[in-house]
Amino acid sequence: MKDTFRHQGKRQHLVEILKEKGIADQRVLTAIGKIPRHLFMDSSFEDHAYQDKAFPIAADQTISQPYTVAFQTELLAVEPGHQVLEIGTGSGYQTAVLCELGARVYSIERQQELFKKTKLFLQKLGYRPKYLSFGDGYKGLPLYAPFDRAIVTAGAPYVPKPLLAQLKIGGKLVIPVGDDPQIMTLFTRKSATEFEREEFGEFRFVPLLEDKN
Repeated sequence: MKDTFRHQGKRQHLVEILKEKGIADQRVLTAIGKIPRHLFMDSSFEDHAYQDKAFPIAADQTISQPYTVAFQTELLAVEPGHQVLEIGTGSGYQTAVLCELGARVYSIERQQELFKKTKLFLQKLGYRPKYLSFGDGYKGLPLYAPFDRAIVTAGAPYVPKPLLAQLKIGGKLVIPVGDDPQIMTLFTRKSATEFEREEFGEFRFVPLLEDKN
């Protein structure tokens, strides 16, 4: 597991691309500039790891395009110490970004193969989310709620009510909603019953699957 000066140079170039595309949060850019994305991917894709593209990983899933990761993370407005629920651990790349921002991350993955692999891999890299779970993301993690923030990294055909219910007042949920493409949507909890909804354009994600285990 090597992270060379060449990789670091490519990462800085990627950060510049993200700035040009409108990502302005310096903490998000710093996190992406620090995390060795090539290590989260199949070695056959290593040369392309710092292109702004999504790539396949295990279990028919993908590692999201860096711009998408940065965009979702910027919308989330994570502060150090925030308790963050992540739905779809995947390769662990988004998890690592949240850890770099000082979040206490609780993440759910429903592909057993990915869950086992990513859990070991994040530890090897030194990222320590508070809790990694194998389970149904549509249900969230009521045991650890309420959360300051929640992020869904797959396309949800509808907004799962448990995820909204598990937010603190003032908490935010970032979720791509719809079939194909999805609309990036930000919910902010205003009260026990009231949520503000904002939409931020079209994105494409693999579908968020449920009831598999």
